Amino acid sequence: MRDRPSQRATTRGASLAHLRGRRSLLRKRLQERSPTQPPGGKPMIIGEVQIDDLQPGDWEAVAEIYRHGIATENATFETEVPSWDAWDAEHLVGCRFVARSGDDVVGWAALTPISRRSAYTGVAEVSVYVAPAAQNAGVGRALLETLVHGSEANGIWTLQGAVFPENVTSLKLHQACGFRVVGRRKRIGRLNGVWRDVVLVERRSQIE
Repeated sequence: MRDRPSQRATTRGASLAHLRGRRSLLRKRLQERSPTQPPGGKPMIIGEVQIDDLQPGDWEAVAEIYRHGIATENATFETEVPSWDAWDAEHLVGCRFVARSGDDVVGWAALTPISRRSAYTGVAEVSVYVAPAAQNAGVGRALLETLVHGSEANGIWTLQGAVFPENVTSLKLHQACGFRVVGRRKRIGRLNGVWRDVVLVERRSQIE
């Protein structure tokens, strides 16, 4: 039997309330991290980090963080940052988040639908990027955990990602957030003339 509209509304409301609670918990965790002891000797952000919905006004900072990721050649097959309009058209409106430290955007996360076919409306691909100065400070995990809960609140049942095997940090992050390795696609695409493998990861929602 299908849920009645009131039942679906109650479930969605509960999911959104849970998401707000998760954001508060993640903000508290990030506050508790000591800025004087950065893991791996890397710079660490100082002060409170808050996860917010990504707004059009954040695009300049989001694009700059994306540009840094592209430059590593270990984050994406993309070689140029798209325009806001192009990026906006490709990503799900209800699942776009930024991490803020004071007035600065230090990371972002978003979902892209994998197909226009109705059978796959609940399947989306994950993107998570963190500014160089904020890496290894828990920002990526806070963003990905928020993205997971946001996806469930918006009816997404499977999240997937394609990670370069050289990006060990990203693979560990996804696995820490409940993703499993599905397999490895060898020489699946070329980046700047070089054939690259990708590791496929996915997470099935616990909400049916």
